[in-house]
Amino acid sequence: MEIVVALLVVGTALVLLETVLPGMIAGLIGFGCLVAGVVLAYVDFGPRTGNWVLFVVVATLITLGVLWVQFFPNSRLGQMFVSRRTIGGLGVEQPHLLDQQGTALTNLRPSGTALINGRRVDVVTEGGMIERGTAVRVIAVEGLRVVVRAA
Repeated sequence: MEIVVALLVVGTALVLLETVLPGMIAGLIGFGCLVAGVVLAYVDFGPRTGNWVLFVVVATLITLGVLWVQFFPNSRLGQMFVSRRTIGGLGVEQPHLLDQQGTALTNLRPSGTALINGRRVDVVTEGGMIERGTAVRVIAVEGLRVVVRAA
């Protein structure tokens, strides 16, 4: 019985360690230890004890998994893995286009491409279709979205 308990304890510890160790090796070895412990319980002690061991292993893993998900992200150890810094912006805002005029390079139905200040810009109309070659004016810039209407 000592070997079964040892395999189950080592397996559970290795599966838990997998969350902080890279490579998936500790988790696979831990899962193998858990399976070996359950199989050894079936072989050495029969189906009744083997079923109990299997039930305890599954219930323990589910309980520990739920507790881990609940408490690990907010723990001191979990906070070591969370980055709070922003490295850089996407740089996609284009507020300088507001109230600028250009020409529709494609049919805008309602999205397409327009030439504004000598640059190709993906745009959408505020409603209906605008034919290619029509003069357009930027009326709104919402993040990536540049909204135009016929000038």
